Amino acid sequence: MHRIGVLAQHVAANKDSLSVTDNRTGKTVEIPIKDKTVQATAFKQLGLKTYDPGYMGTICCTSKISFIDGDKGILRYRGIPIEQLAENSSFPEVGFLLLHGELPSKDQLTSFEKDLGRHGTVHKDLASMMANFRHNAHPMGMLVASLAAMGTLYPEANPALAGQGVYKDKAVRYKQILRIMGKATTIAAMTYRQRQGQPFNFPNADMGYTENFLYMMDANHEGTAYKPHPTLVKALDILFILHAEHELNCSTSAMRHLASSNVDVYSAASAAAGALYGPRHGGANEAVLRMLEKIGTADNVAAFIAKVKDRKEMLMGFGHRVYKNFDPRATIVKNLAFKVFEVTGKDELIEVAMKLEKAALTDEFFIKRKLYPNVDFYSGLIYKAMGFPTDMFPVLFAIPRFAGWLSHWQEWTIDPENRIYRPFQNYQGYDSRDYVKIDGRKQQIDDKDTAYARNIYSRRRDAARNDVGKTYG
Repeated sequence: MHRIGVLAQHVAANKDSLSVTDNRTGKTVEIPIKDKTVQATAFKQLGLKTYDPGYMGTICCTSKISFIDGDKGILRYRGIPIEQLAENSSFPEVGFLLLHGELPSKDQLTSFEKDLGRHGTVHKDLASMMANFRHNAHPMGMLVASLAAMGTLYPEANPALAGQGVYKDKAVRYKQILRIMGKATTIAAMTYRQRQGQPFNFPNADMGYTENFLYMMDANHEGTAYKPHPTLVKALDILFILHAEHELNCSTSAMRHLASSNVDVYSAASAAAGALYGPRHGGANEAVLRMLEKIGTADNVAAFIAKVKDRKEMLMGFGHRVYKNFDPRATIVKNLAFKVFEVTGKDELIEVAMKLEKAALTDEFFIKRKLYPNVDFYSGLIYKAMGFPTDMFPVLFAIPRFAGWLSHWQEWTIDPENRIYRPFQNYQGYDSRDYVKIDGRKQQIDDKDTAYARNIYSRRRDAARNDVGKTYG
């Protein structure tokens, strides 16, 4: 009997399945394992659902676009290591790779670059809208709004207007991809020029993708004779490559989430950009720079580190949700920073950054928690050295990420497993209860919970209405 038991265990161990026993009832179910995953819906057999706040361990799709091994610090686009792409490729070439799955031939790359340039000009109505933003509007707010507005300019490509199957046509899908990627640099340059109070520049057809972006930002009286510095063009191009794609991060998940409803691609891209706007995501390098500015000098690093350990300060630009040992992009960016400094001059905060990095990498407190510099730590310093305003940083992140977002949009749109996203919740509120008419209700919500900040200029009106106890800010 013992030998039979051992044999049964051996056979079970070699089956591609998971046996789950509900200890409440004793019921056991066998769940198939495929590609190291199990179907969450299989737990319905036990009357259960999986609970995963923040999607810490949930797979929602099958993808062929990028691969990350967080424990080994590996990032590959369509199988090619990010280090090789950063060293040898260009952003348009990487964009083509992400979208189509293979590197382009020489003629295909030339054609792709021309197509992006051809779609770089924006509609006059969109330019008019951009010109009406306030001078101090955040560039990401302008970008998010402009993307949503673009959807109104192309009704023939909107499933809500042109029919649910409009994106089944590959040519139609690809045209929207070219429109968004082509106009991304133009709109981004417009956000900068609007903040500067300067007229917008038209795209320069004689320049490459990244060079043209810097041209549209900076050309003034020189006109088309203006040429951005080639070292800075190359540096920004590499940063674009590093930021082009990163699996199912918050913004890419938002892109897929909206795509599942079959909304127009411009609304989906606007939502993805909105997710990127958050300081936990695309605003991280902006937060790093503000942290370094707050530290001030290298002499203040030790005191700042002590405050971090005491939970009195936040250490920005260290650690990563996915990478558990090191971010493969961080080393590339650090080396790139010094090449940029040779052209622009060393930023005064670099000494603070280097001392902070050394302290974190040698302190057991941070080593134990696997807090090491990520791609955001040095990229903000590069952007600052290149003269970009701090609030422009997320826009510089968004431009290349459109390639990744649109690759996922296209992949999900044609995926036979495409279902509208609809997670479940763990409801812990009231059970059924009856409606109480207003005369029979007791106040149960404290008035403090309905207070809101009032502008100080409202004080006279509040006084006239005898409103007291207001919070002014």
